[in-house]
Amino acid sequence: MLKGVAVAIIAGICFLALRHGPAAPVTVVHGSTPYPLIVPPGFPSTKLFDHNPRTQEGFQLGRRLFYDGRLSKDGNLSCATCHQPFAAFSTYDHTFSHGFHDQFTTRNAPALFNLAWVTSFDWDGGINHLEVQPLSPLGAPNEMASSLPEALAQVQADTAYHRMFKAAFGTDSINSERLLKALAQFTGSLVSAGSKYDLYLQGKATFTSIEQSGYGIYQQKCASCHPEPLFTDGTYRNNGLSLNSELDIGRMRITGASEDSLKFKVPSLRNLLLTAPYMHDGRFVNLHQVLDHYTKGIVQGPTLDPLLKKGISLTPSQQEDLLIFLSDLTDYAFTRDPRFGDPRFGPPLN
Repeated sequence: MLKGVAVAIIAGICFLALRHGPAAPVTVVHGSTPYPLIVPPGFPSTKLFDHNPRTQEGFQLGRRLFYDGRLSKDGNLSCATCHQPFAAFSTYDHTFSHGFHDQFTTRNAPALFNLAWVTSFDWDGGINHLEVQPLSPLGAPNEMASSLPEALAQVQADTAYHRMFKAAFGTDSINSERLLKALAQFTGSLVSAGSKYDLYLQGKATFTSIEQSGYGIYQQKCASCHPEPLFTDGTYRNNGLSLNSELDIGRMRITGASEDSLKFKVPSLRNLLLTAPYMHDGRFVNLHQVLDHYTKGIVQGPTLDPLLKKGISLTPSQQEDLLIFLSDLTDYAFTRDPRFGDPRFGPPLN
């Protein structure tokens, strides 16, 4: 979502994260309540919280920070402004999000869920760890337009935050490391694994013949890039889109390698019904347009993914069955979970 010098800022953030390497193990402080992540059935293990043990107090602190507009320059834009819970933490029905002074972002806001299993972030992979990811939107002039020192000053001025930081980390010292760790405890907890598909795998739901057909079509036509259970392989691919008006060259902006031109992150297929519009620039407003692209709209090019050289062959009937199955990946229990909502309007974690 960033241009010009902001790309250099991202590169610097990633360099610092790599330079310092993995943090030393962190122990849960006296008085805080352990809140271990429950890994859903079939999901791989995660090391996200190995050096940032999740506690109820840290989770609640991160939750409040996620919804606090004071972290932005004008006090109006929180993380949740662009990542709305009811839209699986994406921006509902908007190609681009509105940032500081009503400026538009330059990429579609990705949905936030199952981040504990993600190792690189943003459409181009410019961020390499969940704990530093917030620095990108925080400092972007067309997003929150603030800075880490400014955000910290706002948090430090609030006595309630001092109590929350003490509960989470043992003292009321408010610094950048603790702020970022708390945010990661919240965003890393956004686990989506309660769709009909998940219940089907657990023997708690059954598929109709159409759903079963769609599942089979997915396995044959889509699973190479969107494997279960996360429904993304986390790679960056050129999926045959034409160059947009922003001249966004994708991952090449980060690596500088010509072979990465027009490659963007493979998104998860989970919660697709809630995250329209689609692609990095939101060019497709519905899933029918997405399937039309893959069946007859692929643009040939030197970096096009080899799997898409001939497009994806789908009959109209197969498309409809596939769409029915994809709807079964919608997790309404996740979007309605009161633990993840704005703490000003919902119950605390119990």
